[in-house]
Amino acid sequence: MKLLSPLRMALAVFSIFFLLLPIVVTVVSSFTEANYPTFPQAGFSLKWYAKILERPEFITAFLNSVKFATIASVGAVVLGTLSSIAIARYQFPGKNFLVSIFTAPLTVPQIVLGVALIIYFTPFGLTGTTTGYILSHIVICVPYIIRYVLTGLSGYDYTIERAAVILGANPWTVFWKVTVPLVRPAMLSGALFSFLISFDNVTLSIFMVSPEVRTLPIELFSRMQDAYDPLIASVSTIVVLITVVFIALLERIYGVGKLYGGN
Repeated sequence: MKLLSPLRMALAVFSIFFLLLPIVVTVVSSFTEANYPTFPQAGFSLKWYAKILERPEFITAFLNSVKFATIASVGAVVLGTLSSIAIARYQFPGKNFLVSIFTAPLTVPQIVLGVALIIYFTPFGLTGTTTGYILSHIVICVPYIIRYVLTGLSGYDYTIERAAVILGANPWTVFWKVTVPLVRPAMLSGALFSFLISFDNVTLSIFMVSPEVRTLPIELFSRMQDAYDPLIASVSTIVVLITVVFIALLERIYGVGKLYGGN
């Protein structure tokens, strides 16, 4: 056991280093003075961050990413929260099957999901539209909302709702003033995580893009197909920063581990 603990520590350190090294390389490369990616960077300069402001396609794509991710996360919160409450509170035939359907996007490869959604959306004229893009992102965000809210409802005391009913509250009042406040941390955490999932998504988004629907990850992906320069690294660094801030907020509010049922 004495040998096992240092071995575990060494393995954990190596794993963290292995996972963070590409991010560190990208961040460091974004501050280079050279016109090509270097690691370590050649000098120190912020010129590549200034050049972002000279590229309107990146600004537009960033605003689109924020807008679409916000709408998708709100839609996922509404659908996922209502579904979670129904799953946790009621017993009905096919309940386990319904849970499997809601969480299926977590297990199905997104490239397969993208093909399936194109086949489904095409007859309705939703392929390449903003509506189709948002609906596809709601599909992949709902499972995370359900995981968070179900975890939040695991220790839920339903006697509080019964007490409110006894005191004369109608079902809507009970839901809005009792149920929602008690699961609000789980809902907010799920919304933040869903925003990140939508904001950073590339695989599914490729199937849904059009000239009118361009997001920041798609712009990065398209530009890297032609050339890779420090501008890509600077934009990627901003995306990493946004992700870190949201993860920190998520951990502060509810805890990232709750997504996996941890304490």
